[in-house]
Amino acid sequence: MTRWGQVSQWAHPKPWLIRSHTRFHTWAHVIRGSPGGPLSLFRGILPLGIHLFLRSPTLLLLQVSHFIVSCQKSLGHLALIELEKENQTLVPNKAWYPAKVDVTSPEGGKYSFPVYRWITDSKLYMFVFFVFCSSWDKQGISHLKADSLLSLPYDIRFSLTKTAEMVYIGEDTFFGYQFLNGTNPMLIQRCTQLPSNLPVTDKMVFPDGQHNLAEEIEKGNIFLCDYKLLDGVESNTINGNKQFLTAPLVLLWKNNADHLVPVAIQLKQKPKEDNPIFYPSDSEYDWLIAKMFVRSANFNLYELNAHLLRTHLLAEVFAVSLLRNLPMVHPLYKLLIPHTRYTLNINFLARMLLISKGGTFAKFTSSGGEGALTILRRSLSTLTYSSLCIPDDIAERGLKDVPNFYYRDDGLQLWEIISRFVKSTLAFYYKTDAEVQEDTELQNWIKEIFQYGFLSQESTGIPQKFTTVDEMVKFVTMVIFTCSAQHSAVNSGQYDFGGWMPNSPTTMELAPPKEKGTTTEKTILETFPSVNTTVHAMATVWLLSKQSSDSIFLGQYPEKHFTERFPLLKIKEFQEELKKLSADIKARNSSLDLPYTYLDPEVVENSVSI
Repeated sequence: MTRWGQVSQWAHPKPWLIRSHTRFHTWAHVIRGSPGGPLSLFRGILPLGIHLFLRSPTLLLLQVSHFIVSCQKSLGHLALIELEKENQTLVPNKAWYPAKVDVTSPEGGKYSFPVYRWITDSKLYMFVFFVFCSSWDKQGISHLKADSLLSLPYDIRFSLTKTAEMVYIGEDTFFGYQFLNGTNPMLIQRCTQLPSNLPVTDKMVFPDGQHNLAEEIEKGNIFLCDYKLLDGVESNTINGNKQFLTAPLVLLWKNNADHLVPVAIQLKQKPKEDNPIFYPSDSEYDWLIAKMFVRSANFNLYELNAHLLRTHLLAEVFAVSLLRNLPMVHPLYKLLIPHTRYTLNINFLARMLLISKGGTFAKFTSSGGEGALTILRRSLSTLTYSSLCIPDDIAERGLKDVPNFYYRDDGLQLWEIISRFVKSTLAFYYKTDAEVQEDTELQNWIKEIFQYGFLSQESTGIPQKFTTVDEMVKFVTMVIFTCSAQHSAVNSGQYDFGGWMPNSPTTMELAPPKEKGTTTEKTILETFPSVNTTVHAMATVWLLSKQSSDSIFLGQYPEKHFTERFPLLKIKEFQEELKKLSADIKARNSSLDLPYTYLDPEVVENSVSI
């Protein structure tokens, strides 16, 4: 018996009332027991409750029903409940989705047992101490071991609804804007010292002579985007043609108008004669093709690092460890289970259809195939706890006071709102640090995350155990933020910024220029990906950006896992704070030429589900 499974003991002879919220005929079992004594069983047959109407060969309409059954005997110490779906011979044997079982004691006390699970057979199910029985696949980056979609537990698969759905780059200000508020706001950092492999001078960067690099660096006006993780990555072959992927260094300057603009671009890491540094003062086509190669590199790095690794794969690690180690009655299970919805399903599809050998990613990106695995491995080595916590990440990259940085502004507010909710909710269950230390289920959860998600690397800064309430609160805040807000920030704008191919080319078909003055309009058009490659890419980013009709947004909890008054009150306060933030973001956006909407709580989904 865990500390979360204990309830009071009753001995009153009045009837117990058991209410079932269900869709199908079922048997309800309530197990009772006394301290040190054997368990005894009460079985109540609930009335027939099938409401199934066949309107067409493909349309099934289900009606939610509520049933009450009374028990004339005292149940004593309530330990667990069991549910069984009885097969019917005269009606179709359909899956059953019980929501919860409410128990009223003779003294009038109300106790709720959340179920919210699919039952597809006639086996006996116990719902209090459920633990996910699965294992880790340790090949490559650790993830859920599953043979097929149908081998996934019914509860983590897509619903029928989900299954059925499934500004111009030539402007330097827009080019710079995207490093702050585009799909990859995770790379840019303030430059405190020019990198040794980017040999630029004041005259090159500021040909008008009105500024110099030393002073602008001192003022905090120089920024760097370094794509070194792409250096030497084997590029893909598409339609029999070798593709090209560069590893650029981009130097940006915050000008007097508070706009972030590029002032130097080097397309390869090592400075050489055949690796020129491009400047805004170069010819129109030289400068344009340099920016296009940067945008292509950005797409390939961002999709695999900021998007796939840092949201999808991490969310799967959090989810699998949660389902394996925490029982359904554990408060952390109740808090986090909404943030795992559909994650295992979508990740299984991604491994099968997107990033697999011959998958979609290999058909339209310059990093597809072996290159993608190389980038993922390198990205994993950069994964740190502080980079996953937006307050720490913003501070480490020196971006606290950068103007017009809406990802930072909205993200920090969301982090604080989530943190307050997590802290107040968990403080209800954990009064002291000792209670955290003694919770073996909680400690097993974080232990597996450290072991399988971060490969037991202490350098990541990921805790191996929790010793204080505050440590637990910060980590849980990070988990919720990653699964909801962070995924929304890097996923939802994919089609907005990548739907027009020249702004985000998924691959480049010609090598980068080795000298200036050789690029023409014809060269640029020939460097773009082919039509069929572009169509694959546009279709994919459109699908990944599309909001599902059965989305559940941050702060919404249609499944009532918490039943105590205090956490329910905190959920309501959480929802009110999110509502206010949404209104503030809308007010801010009303005055922007390009509104930033990706962290508006009204569009942030609870989980990584697409």
